[in-house]
Amino acid sequence: MSLKKQFTFFITLAFCLQLFAQQTAVYTSDLANYQKALQLYNSQQYLASQNLFTQIKKESQDPNIQSNCAFYIANAAIRLNQQNADVLMERFVEDYPTSTKKNTAFVDVAEYYFVNGKYAYAQKWYAKVDESSLSRTDREGYNFNNGYASFVTKNYKDAKKYLTRVETSQKYGSQAKYYLGFMSYQGDDYDGANKYFEQVSDQEKYKEKLSYFQADLNFKLGKFEKAIQLAEPKLETSDRNEVSELNKIIGESYFNLEQYDKAIPYLTEYKGKKGKWSNTDYYQIGYAYYKQKEYDKAISEFNKIVSADNSVAQNAYYHLGESYVNVGKKQEALNAFRNASQMDYDLKIQEDAWLNYAKISYQIGNAYQSVPQVLNTYLEKYPETEYKDEIETLLIDSYITSKNYKEALVLLKNKNSFESKVAYQKVAFYRGLELFNESKYQDAEAMFDNSLKEQQDQKFTARAIFWKAETDYNLTNYDDALIGFKQFAQHSEANVTTEYQNLDYNIAYTYFKQKNYDQSTTYFNQFIQKNATDKVRLNDAYLRLADGYFVSSSYNKAIAAYDQAMQVGTIESDYAYFQKAMSYGYIGKQDTQTSQLEQFIAKYPKSKLRDDAMYALGNSYVKAGLDDKAIGIYTQLKKEYRTSPFTSKGQLRQGLVYYNANQNQQALTVFKAVAKDYPNTPEANQAVSTARLIYIDLGQVDQYATWVKTLDFVEVTNADLDNATYQAAEIQYLDENVNSAIKQFNGYLNQFPSGLHATQAHFYLAQLYFKKDLKSNAKPHYAYVVTQTQSEFSEEALLRLSQIQLDNNNWTEAIPTLQRLETEANFPQNSLFAQSNLMQANYQLDNYDQAVAYAEKVLAKNNLDNKVRSDAYVIIARSAIKTNDMAKARTAYTQVETFATGETAAEALYYNAYFKNKDGLYAESNTVTQRLAKDYSGYKYYGAKGLVIMAKNFYALGDAFQATYILESVIKNFSNFEDVKTEAQTQLNLIKAEEAKTNSSVITED
Repeated sequence: MSLKKQFTFFITLAFCLQLFAQQTAVYTSDLANYQKALQLYNSQQYLASQNLFTQIKKESQDPNIQSNCAFYIANAAIRLNQQNADVLMERFVEDYPTSTKKNTAFVDVAEYYFVNGKYAYAQKWYAKVDESSLSRTDREGYNFNNGYASFVTKNYKDAKKYLTRVETSQKYGSQAKYYLGFMSYQGDDYDGANKYFEQVSDQEKYKEKLSYFQADLNFKLGKFEKAIQLAEPKLETSDRNEVSELNKIIGESYFNLEQYDKAIPYLTEYKGKKGKWSNTDYYQIGYAYYKQKEYDKAISEFNKIVSADNSVAQNAYYHLGESYVNVGKKQEALNAFRNASQMDYDLKIQEDAWLNYAKISYQIGNAYQSVPQVLNTYLEKYPETEYKDEIETLLIDSYITSKNYKEALVLLKNKNSFESKVAYQKVAFYRGLELFNESKYQDAEAMFDNSLKEQQDQKFTARAIFWKAETDYNLTNYDDALIGFKQFAQHSEANVTTEYQNLDYNIAYTYFKQKNYDQSTTYFNQFIQKNATDKVRLNDAYLRLADGYFVSSSYNKAIAAYDQAMQVGTIESDYAYFQKAMSYGYIGKQDTQTSQLEQFIAKYPKSKLRDDAMYALGNSYVKAGLDDKAIGIYTQLKKEYRTSPFTSKGQLRQGLVYYNANQNQQALTVFKAVAKDYPNTPEANQAVSTARLIYIDLGQVDQYATWVKTLDFVEVTNADLDNATYQAAEIQYLDENVNSAIKQFNGYLNQFPSGLHATQAHFYLAQLYFKKDLKSNAKPHYAYVVTQTQSEFSEEALLRLSQIQLDNNNWTEAIPTLQRLETEANFPQNSLFAQSNLMQANYQLDNYDQAVAYAEKVLAKNNLDNKVRSDAYVIIARSAIKTNDMAKARTAYTQVETFATGETAAEALYYNAYFKNKDGLYAESNTVTQRLAKDYSGYKYYGAKGLVIMAKNFYALGDAFQATYILESVIKNFSNFEDVKTEAQTQLNLIKAEEAKTNSSVITED
């Protein structure tokens, strides 16, 4: 080798040696740092090791070192719970797919999560492991850990798969069998669970745990004695939760062995799941008490089963019903049996529940549906029942006792048995009475006719005849009424009825309305002779007797009868006094009449007849030649009663006094005032006629003609035609030729719209239309009359017009009409009509203060009809409710309950229950709601509201079943009453939310 080549070789060799030395130094340095990082990792300084591994990975050129660093960086991230740990591990696997640490990484990470109790994470990484690459020992650990992780996360399918692989393992076998047994137990595979548990029962560490499971397994396998034998010894040594469960096992075992006395103490010691009992738990303890005849305790457990619908609930509700019956609580029993009857899990229990529900409904009433409907439904559902005869007997009687006559008629419609026909006759009669009391006379008469079609019970036949006649009387069909009363009098059963006592009174009034005063007085006298106790009717009979004598010109008898009326009572005493005074005048005792009238005016300053008396006194003075006194009283009459129909008459009389005294100018002044102030009245027409005579006497005919032209109501040239046309129509009216009279009065008004007799024509035409029930036709004619100057037609026109307005619910329109009627009425009954309807109208328009004021006016009157009195108290009560014056409402409804019938009575009973609930008198409140259900079942609205009160009462009394069942029934059965349904739903939600705190079976609204 040449020197040059040798030099070059050595130079190259030196460079290579230098380069190798440098690489070795770097590798040695990397290895040292790697060992240091590994040492940090093994000493659990994960963050420090991770940082160093990261640095080494960046600087190292060795693929193996880089792979290992990536592995430990990801592993440290997992142990540090870093968010990107999974990503780092996935990246390691992806970047180094051939790494020998790949499978180890999966196992390592999975075991880390397993040891730290993060079983779901462990499962995720175990799923990545290649099981075939594991050693036998590692594979057993992998299978057990994977199985256990699946068990903990309740993935029992995988748990069984992996644990079954190691059930024969020396290391893991016992644990695997325990968990496999537990999974079989959870899956109701009790034989399988027993097989596994028996294999490990001799091992101390499982002995304690298995005691409960084995006891429960034997219980579930129906080996109740064995379950008790295993469970009882463990009560002393088990923890609190397990003691509760053991008590349940022992109690249920005794329960299933029908040893209820032994079951009770254990069942009561059970604490429930998470502190809550289920409906089944309540059933078992309730049934155990029931079998021991401890019914109150049974009820307290059964009634905690709420809103349930299954075989356990049906059984519980049936026995709850029987428990209630045994302690005398029939309303509660009705609800329990009703609920059980609506479930079909056990058909025998359902039928027995139906029977009990039907019988109790008959005994106490039913707010959900009518009693006849319940009994009918039972017979339809169980036509072959052995109790058929008994239920059919109850059914027939229930049509009457249920008092829901409207619905009973529907149910009886197509029944043809004798008993059904008898029931129909009575129900139709009672329904007629209901309608009569509601003043629905046409409908009432139809019902009485229906009753009379089935003359099975002669007493009811007689009563129906009477009330049909009474209805005809109220419809002003006096001829038919009289025939009916006479027919009743001749009936063989009449004298055993309550109606018979007042028959003479009714007949007398009918004759009176027919203006047959001779017959009227005969029957009034008969009534008076027989009745000394009914002071109200006796007082009235004397008044009408006296009126009959008066219009028949038997004035002495009239005076005696008016005296008798005033002695018996205070009803219309002012009227009797006035009529008596007038009678003295008609028998020529002018001085007595005058003094009596003077006394009347002083004695009765508020009488509706005071203006009548003033006018009559003025006339009496005229007859006595006391012109100055006459003029004075006529002037006083005008001053005090400007709207009285007697004011125009008095002014005319005053003018005539002047005329007769030849004081022509004073007479003309008065006559002109009458014509001006009271146009279109008979007084105005007479004033014009008399003024005409004065002008003729004075020779001032031209002045008369000038004056007359200023009067719109006088058509001098047509006066004869006007009178003739009117009189032709009036004749038809008096002869009761209704259609002809209507035609001719309309013809008169078309020809003479402002005629001399326009007011009378409008009034009679209105009366004719009203009688034909053409009230819309009558209305404008009555309206015309009341807008004219007050006359003898005004009061009747105001009455009829207000009736039409009220019938159409035109409250705003009716009020001014009624106010005028109240002010202007001469007849007390018309004043009372006005006031009672003013209270109604103001209430409808939310004028509660005015409504109450009128109600109090009504109540201030003596001898009120009970219906009117009841209506007045109802208005006060309802107004008080609207204005939240509960004390006043309470007092008023108490009065209503005393007098009311029908729906008003139902309303009063509801508020009785309502206020008792507010006072905390829950049992008393329920007693009232039961009365409401039994006696007023036809009034569904108040029945439904009463049920809501009943539910509140029961919940306050600790009976959750009754409360929830009633509310659910209201929501289901009374959806047409939206306000009641809403209240029931709100209350139900509150109760369920409260019950869910202790009953795991209760599902609440979200």
